[in-house]
Amino acid sequence: MEENTTFDETDSMEDVRNYSPSNIDEAELVGFDTPKRELLDKMNIDGNDGHCKVLCVVGMGGLGKTTLARKIFESKEDIGKNFPCRAWITVSQSFSKLEMLKDMISQLLGTESLKKCLKELEGKAMRVHDLAAYLRDRLKEENFALPSTNNRGSRVIVTTRVDGVANACTSKPFVYHLKLLEKGPAIDLLLRKIGKNREDMENDDKLKNIATQLVKKCGCLPLAILTIGAMFANKRPSKWEEMCIQLPSELESNPSSETEAIMRVVTLSYSHLPSHLKPCFLYLSIFPEDFEIKRRHLVDRWIAEGQVRARVGMTISDVGESYFDELISRSMIQPSIVNMEGRVKSCRVHDIMRDIIVSISKEENFVYSTGDNVPTIVLEKFRHVSYHGGNCPIVGMDFSHVRSLTVFGEFGQRPMLFGSSICSPQFTMLRALDLENAEFPVTQKDINNIGLLRHLRYLYMNNRRRSYIYTLPRSIGKLQNLQVLDIRRNHISTLPTDISKLLMLRVLHCTNVMVYSYFHPHKPIRNLALMCCMPLIWTPLVRSTERNEFIAELHKAYSSHWSRTTGVRVLEVVDIKLTKTKAIEELGELHRLKKLSVTTKGAQDNKCKILCDAIEKLSSLRSLDFDGTGTGDHGTGTFEWLGPSNFSPSPLLRKLTLIGCIRVLPDCFRDLKHLRKIILGFSQLDDRAIKILGTLPNLVLLALNGDAFAGKKLAFKEREFPNLRELRILGMLQLSGIRFEKNTLPHMEIIEIRYCELKSGIVGIKHLEQLKEITLQCLVAGFNLLEEEVKAHPKEPRLWQLTEEIDIEMGSPVVLTEDEGSEDDRGSNRIGESSQVISSL
Repeated sequence: MEENTTFDETDSMEDVRNYSPSNIDEAELVGFDTPKRELLDKMNIDGNDGHCKVLCVVGMGGLGKTTLARKIFESKEDIGKNFPCRAWITVSQSFSKLEMLKDMISQLLGTESLKKCLKELEGKAMRVHDLAAYLRDRLKEENFALPSTNNRGSRVIVTTRVDGVANACTSKPFVYHLKLLEKGPAIDLLLRKIGKNREDMENDDKLKNIATQLVKKCGCLPLAILTIGAMFANKRPSKWEEMCIQLPSELESNPSSETEAIMRVVTLSYSHLPSHLKPCFLYLSIFPEDFEIKRRHLVDRWIAEGQVRARVGMTISDVGESYFDELISRSMIQPSIVNMEGRVKSCRVHDIMRDIIVSISKEENFVYSTGDNVPTIVLEKFRHVSYHGGNCPIVGMDFSHVRSLTVFGEFGQRPMLFGSSICSPQFTMLRALDLENAEFPVTQKDINNIGLLRHLRYLYMNNRRRSYIYTLPRSIGKLQNLQVLDIRRNHISTLPTDISKLLMLRVLHCTNVMVYSYFHPHKPIRNLALMCCMPLIWTPLVRSTERNEFIAELHKAYSSHWSRTTGVRVLEVVDIKLTKTKAIEELGELHRLKKLSVTTKGAQDNKCKILCDAIEKLSSLRSLDFDGTGTGDHGTGTFEWLGPSNFSPSPLLRKLTLIGCIRVLPDCFRDLKHLRKIILGFSQLDDRAIKILGTLPNLVLLALNGDAFAGKKLAFKEREFPNLRELRILGMLQLSGIRFEKNTLPHMEIIEIRYCELKSGIVGIKHLEQLKEITLQCLVAGFNLLEEEVKAHPKEPRLWQLTEEIDIEMGSPVVLTEDEGSEDDRGSNRIGESSQVISSL
């Protein structure tokens, strides 16, 4: 049964093929024009009666049902104009109803609505009924309801392998049976995957014979063609004929037995993986079905587990990244989010691929997962344990042999296997402890005995629920093998000196929660009254979650001097005001540091100059974030101490964020030849600064927020910004007009302008030869002329005018920043899941 649901509110999705030839989702490119047209015709049946219709796409696994649904969903010309509100949600076969409802609330109503809902239910036994009622009531408020009471012509698309499911969802006219590819498109798909074309095949009888045989053996099934094509693409052509003989032929002779046949095809492709990729591929069985796996997260875990082999002339991280890219190129994993540079940021595993991985992992006692219908009584010795929600105990397992423990999902309470503390003596050989996707709060008690886990290499306690950790114990210094430490979203404001003993540490993320629930930095009388009530905290009248949060806040307030900042002394986000001068100087000794975020609000100039000297020594730095305003403030910070002679970052810098007033851009910016992204906020720069930025040869993203530019008219002149692809302008209230001159921005693809009032309009769109999309949420003079100019553009770019109410006078400017490790990386493109329900409201 395959009723996985997918909704997505992102209107600016672009297919991955627009960004990276090496990461093409080949099935999108051939054989889907006719099915797309036929499914659209079904969507239009009785289109004027206003009733909600459910459509079902039925077909065997690997046929491309998701691809077809995605093509419909992303079709701007067919769907975008008729269904302005639409969404995409994923639910796996072993899904949690609670998780599904939370995901729906988040996507349909917004993350703030989800937070509000969870806050209301905090401390109660969370029930499906409660979340469903909240979602239903809020949708009714918005005049939307799914599906029966909706009278606005909505459409729901369901994909399934089972005819019975389709018949239960809808009537026969709305069921679409997706067929196998025709022979011609199937051959085209195979040729693309092996790096050949029709002309190559016509000139090579041997290639023609092999291609015809392969397509026949694969039964014209897209997944089988992609999998086998990837396997052949990584072998010498002289071996192709021999490999062709090895392939099973069930798909060719009996397509109805597709499951077993595809399993054999995928198993064969696994057998042909290089030895170094096999354990990395099996490692993916840790993650639940349809789970979106972040690239950086996965690579760091591979490295910590010893799955990545060092190579001469490459860092261990680069080798791990190459493993990830190789699995993508072999079609063993599917791209899910791709950024504007064509880099795959996250992936998914096709459900058939995952079935193979899980099966092999069980046979080899590699991964034990509670979410894959396995017994709770375990006698074998597994190396990795993956806990997929619920409170079912694991009986009989010898945890002293477990190398990694990963927790997913909602428990209601903490998992039983943890006992009173996560850092239990039973996990003595643990290398990786990953709680990123756990949905229970982590307390100070959980981490106090962290020193027991002497073999730990990977510690991730930055999970979805708020952490109540307020100090990192000194025993952290005993973890001599620790490589990755992520304790973001907690109440820690300072790190112990013992952190310096972690000589193997490669990644350290530590930020604290800026907001206070109980205390207030500027209300000392209130704070004093709360502290006088401390004895009540220990009574049964106060829930444990509230007690833990209160104590954590109190510790944070005391150690940070009531500061409201995400900064932690001394690492990750460095708060210069709270950091000693000597510690700032020592930052310059971190020669391998690649990413640094600094907040300088309220810091003395001499400290800031010492910081500049330290940054100059960071030769490996690739990402630098300066926040001079303090989180939540606007336009009050200054970088005027960042004079022409004070600031000289590594010329290898790839991303730079400056939020604060700088006025004059230092000439050293001309040397940042490798800079690809720059984000400026409240900088008050002049035309000279724009001209300097225009000389950077590799800049692909320019984001201007608040009064980043002090002038009233912004002009992009001839031969400036030779590689810029995306321009974002947000909240520049003083800006009245934008002009693009001839021969400027030769590669510009995406323009986004929000919260502005362009009284002089936008001039010169016709000069942007590669333009694909313009998004406007602002007032633009002469909009009709702009619209006509866009329509006449040879590239036919899409023009999106967002109609949300804009308060130009009162609205606070939006500061847009990028976190390369975040899930919703701006400039990224989310691409399809394995099967789905699409709802267009």
